[in-house]
Amino acid sequence: MFRCIYIGFIILAFSISALANSKELTKEQKIAVEYMQTLTQHDLTKLKAFYDRDSVFSDKTAGKTYTGGQHIIDFFKRAYHGMIEYKFDITHIYNKGSFVVMIGEYHFKGKGVQFGKPGKVISLTVPSVTTLELDTENHRIKKHVDMIDYQMLSEQLAVQ
Repeated sequence: MFRCIYIGFIILAFSISALANSKELTKEQKIAVEYMQTLTQHDLTKLKAFYDRDSVFSDKTAGKTYTGGQHIIDFFKRAYHGMIEYKFDITHIYNKGSFVVMIGEYHFKGKGVQFGKPGKVISLTVPSVTTLELDTENHRIKKHVDMIDYQMLSEQLAVQ
């Protein structure tokens, strides 16, 4: 009998753990994840729908800011040039209303010429924090801010 109760307790503990790990995303988090997937899939047509003329993209670490959907799209067109793979693995996501914070790693794989290493394929994994201010009513991005660990990027480039 004790063994059955013990096994039942273990099953219950694993069920609660699995439930906690399969946390349901909020409406804001779903928009953020959809946006990040669109961004990293290079789907510029679909990406345009997330922006308007007041949207802002800022890379705080690099000190670059772009305002307006077309300027942001133009920036990403340049950034995608030579990119073979690009994704963002979200390890943690949370929000307060329409403000969403995503912590994770950007994974880049691209032609070495972009990084001053012609003839090579460069792979980088860079810890990052991305914040989004959303217009949930219109399914748009008001502000996208990236804070990327460029020191780690430099260290990885040095050994490739």
